[in-house]
Amino acid sequence: MHKWNDDEARLFSLSASNELAEKIAKHMGVKLGKLSSQKFNDGEIQINIEETVRGRDVYLIQATNYPVNDHLWELLIMIDALKRASAKTVNLIMPYFGYARQDRTAAPREPITAKLVANMITKAGATRVLTLDLHTVQVQGFFDIPVDNLFCIPLFAKYYGEKGIKGDDVVVVSPKNSGIKRARSLAEYLESPLAIIDYEEDDKKREHGYIIGEVKGKKAILVDDILNTGTTFYAAAEVLKNEGVDEIYACSSHGVLSNNAKELMDLSPIKEITITDSVEIPEDHIPRQLKVITASHLMADAITRIHENEPMSPLFTYGKNR
Repeated sequence: MHKWNDDEARLFSLSASNELAEKIAKHMGVKLGKLSSQKFNDGEIQINIEETVRGRDVYLIQATNYPVNDHLWELLIMIDALKRASAKTVNLIMPYFGYARQDRTAAPREPITAKLVANMITKAGATRVLTLDLHTVQVQGFFDIPVDNLFCIPLFAKYYGEKGIKGDDVVVVSPKNSGIKRARSLAEYLESPLAIIDYEEDDKKREHGYIIGEVKGKKAILVDDILNTGTTFYAAAEVLKNEGVDEIYACSSHGVLSNNAKELMDLSPIKEITITDSVEIPEDHIPRQLKVITASHLMADAITRIHENEPMSPLFTYGKNR
């Protein structure tokens, strides 16, 4: 088996993912590479790699959350720098892929920005992408390089299972009809029933939601991929409360928590909100009931498997039998 060797491979982190990168490096037993980054007065970004990468397999960790465009340009500039420094491969570790929701033309004359970003990453010189819970799995097909998309549901299933929140007394709820597959997956892990919240077509304010499934007297777990403004969870929690749910939990792969999400979640009847550490959250954006579980061990295992040319398939049920 091919083991990690600093003379053959290096792990780097950019500004958006320093905390997660340090955890990943600790799990792997390796050190993060040295680099410096600065922004000029006009907004230009300059990056300098402070050690040799010639002939090495490089693994670059960077999420593209807020400010998404700064982080995206940091990433593209770093990829270019690595290629010009003669890195053997540039493997991009992207815990959160910004722009993934712009994956289709929902209205006339709209761009497919997720495809544009995929093209930019590929053109810059990345040779592989490892990401965590894409908004839609079809985004993998926007890249012309290999993409491994890991899932967070097994991590949440392990967390709730260890707390005893599982079985027939629990119902897993999709807060919108587009998230049924994700909710069904968690329900199967927890051996719990599934419910769906839907809204009338003209109910843009989500004031008249209705539930498909039985929830009264149960503990409910709302599940979504991105917690952004918090409006989806807030509206769904209100519907569940009105239907007589005993306790409401929520989990989301990516805690973007923009705008007034904290205030909205603080006001909601949700007992606990669980997210991964794919995105670093400012202290003043953290809701009172937030619980963060790490995805670092999952991503560390994936990086090691990529480097050692081992199959990735065991990671797609990560945590199920651990």
